Amino acid sequence: MTPPARPKKSFGQHFLHERRYIERIVSSISPRADDFVVEIGPGEGALTLPLLAAAGKLTAIELDTDLIPGLQERAAAVGELAIIHADVLKVDFTALAHRHGVPRLRIAGNLPYYISSPILFHCVEHAAAIQDMHFMLQKEVVDRMAAEPGSKVYGRLSVMLQLACRVEPLFNVPPGAFRPPPKVDSAVVRLIPLTPVQRHDADPERLYAVVRAAFAQRRKTLGNALRQLLDADAIRRADVDPKARAETLSPADFVRLAKVDTSI
Repeated sequence: MTPPARPKKSFGQHFLHERRYIERIVSSISPRADDFVVEIGPGEGALTLPLLAAAGKLTAIELDTDLIPGLQERAAAVGELAIIHADVLKVDFTALAHRHGVPRLRIAGNLPYYISSPILFHCVEHAAAIQDMHFMLQKEVVDRMAAEPGSKVYGRLSVMLQLACRVEPLFNVPPGAFRPPPKVDSAVVRLIPLTPVQRHDADPERLYAVVRAAFAQRRKTLGNALRQLLDADAIRRADVDPKARAETLSPADFVRLAKVDTSI
C-alpha cells in the first residue's frame, strides 16, 4: 500500500480529509453513471474515490507525479480512473470532450489557492464544452466571484465570471478539514455556464480589455480609467456615466462599453 503523500508547498497542496465535507461536496455534484467527470488536482483521492464510485469512471488531471501511483492503486477496485499528467492550464477541455464523444464535461476540484484565478479563466474559455463546475477555493475568492456591484470585493473576477456563468456559493469549509490546515477559510462554489442565448455577444478580447482597464485603478473614474480605449462621449453612448467608477457598474454595463462604436 502506497503511504500517504506529504503535501508540497510548491504545488499549494492542502489535502481534504474530513469525511462530512467530502460527502457534502460529492452530494452537491451528484454524479451519475453517464456523466463524464473531470477532477482537477485529485491529490490523495479524497474526492476522487467517492466520485469514481458514483460515476463508475473519472478523468483526473494531476501535475504531481508522486501522487499518481497511489491514486491508481486506490482507484483500482473502485472504478475506471484515467489520469492526465499535465498542468491543467495546458489541458484543452473542448478537445477532451470531443475526443471522448461527449457533449459537455462536469468539472470538479480542490483548486490550489495560488493559481485558482487562472484556472477559473481557463475553464471559462471552454465553457461551451462544460456542463457545470464545482470547486473548492479560498473563501475570499468565492466572495469575489459572487460579489454584486457596489461591494468592496466586486471586481474583474466578478464581472468576467458572471458574464460566463451562474455563480452559486454553496458552503464554507474550515481550515481543520485539510492536511495541513491552510491559514484561511475555504468555500465550495458551483458554476453553471450560461447558454448561448444567455451569453453576451461582445468581442471577448475587447471586453477583457475594457474590464481590465476599468478596474486597474479603482479610484479613477471611468473617463480616466478607459481613456486609452474610450472617450467620454463613447462611454455616454453606452449609457454609462464617465464620472462613475468601475465597481458601480453591472456586468451588462461592461458589455455595452465593449460594444460601443468608437468610429463615431
